[in-house]
Amino acid sequence: MIRHLVLFKLDEGVSRDEPRVVAGHEAFAALDGVIPELKSWQCGWNITVRDIAYDYAIVCDVEDRDALQRYIAHPDHQAAAGRWREFATWVVADLES
Repeated sequence: MIRHLVLFKLDEGVSRDEPRVVAGHEAFAALDGVIPELKSWQCGWNITVRDIAYDYAIVCDVEDRDALQRYIAHPDHQAAAGRWREFATWVVADLES
């Protein structure tokens, strides 16, 4: 099993209530139940207010490395991630258990 973690930081001056950011969240939320490789899916806004905190997170589980690659390449994932490129940066970690 692999847990895929992505933490997003909104660009300077971008707020979470902007229409493009709301649409970005909705695009990720819509992936739940759509991509067969996803064993679990969670996304949402960070509730911690700290200078070092990221703004938004995705946490999901997939079966193995092949499933992770299929998820990453899935057109719906690519479309959702593409929205975030306009207004955020992110870091990724994949933990194998």
